[in-house]
Amino acid sequence: MTGCDKGDVSMQILIAEDDFTSRAILTAVLKKQGYEVVATVNGADAWAAMQQADAPKLAILDWMMPEMDGIEVCQRIRALETNQPPYIIMLTSKDEKANIITGLEAGADDYLVKPYDPGELGARVRVGLRMIEMQAALIESRKALAHEATHDPLTGMLNRRAILDQLQKELALAARHGNAVAVGICDIDHFKQVNDTYGHQAGDEVLWGFAQALIEDLCGYGSAGRLGGEEFLMVAPIRAGMEYRSLFDALHTRIAENTITTRSGALSVTASIGVACVTASGTVDEVLGTADAALYQAKNEGRNRVVYATTSVPHKLGTLSLC
Repeated sequence: MTGCDKGDVSMQILIAEDDFTSRAILTAVLKKQGYEVVATVNGADAWAAMQQADAPKLAILDWMMPEMDGIEVCQRIRALETNQPPYIIMLTSKDEKANIITGLEAGADDYLVKPYDPGELGARVRVGLRMIEMQAALIESRKALAHEATHDPLTGMLNRRAILDQLQKELALAARHGNAVAVGICDIDHFKQVNDTYGHQAGDEVLWGFAQALIEDLCGYGSAGRLGGEEFLMVAPIRAGMEYRSLFDALHTRIAENTITTRSGALSVTASIGVACVTASGTVDEVLGTADAALYQAKNEGRNRVVYATTSVPHKLGTLSLC
């Protein structure tokens, strides 16, 4: 049995009614149906309550109230920037069609004419709750789709398009503030042998474990994403007082000295990393090209190492504080 059948004790409903008797009756009816009631005595109090972070998702507003009438409260609520606006029922003794239209155009979702039947009130509230639930489900679906569009399904990290977009943003910020951006392309050495020897499921677990190492090493300082296959991209903004090499050296050491847990047991892998650190003058293609050339140099020199592009920013800016 759902909350829409018999009420939902976790659901708060705000009521705004200045008349004591009417407010008491309305509160009693809603509580009997299983709802938690937030009662206010005028429009100003209702407006203040609906601006709170934990404001009720459903509000029943009397049309005629002191300080601020229901129409104005409704209009102000609708002016709030939110992706989940509350459901508003206007309670009024004005049953003329013109007045009903005025209330709906002000932003009310529904209306109820006094004197109301408690059964009808409950039915209209349940309609509102169903709309709220549908709206919440739609928001979650949009979030899920947005996540799928920007994240790699295997590793959970940013996908190629998203990490390249992040690189573009960091370059733009560097240009604006006169900073630099360090970019590392990481390639798992001899990854094909992992798949051939232990199977693709173990290979997927190695990719996942490697991705977690990248994310943990960046610890919110920069961004990491999967370019494709066994190649990953790290993007780290560099400001005065930082030395970017320690970030990539620490990652390389961590990968080489630790194992990754798989269904075939703990496996050891190494990584080749090519790094470019550029100022505002670099474009995405230029940065990737420079880092990629450094990566190939690392592979040609025997893998399991970090190579820093000679065109990178040459000076030290201090020590980078890692987690």
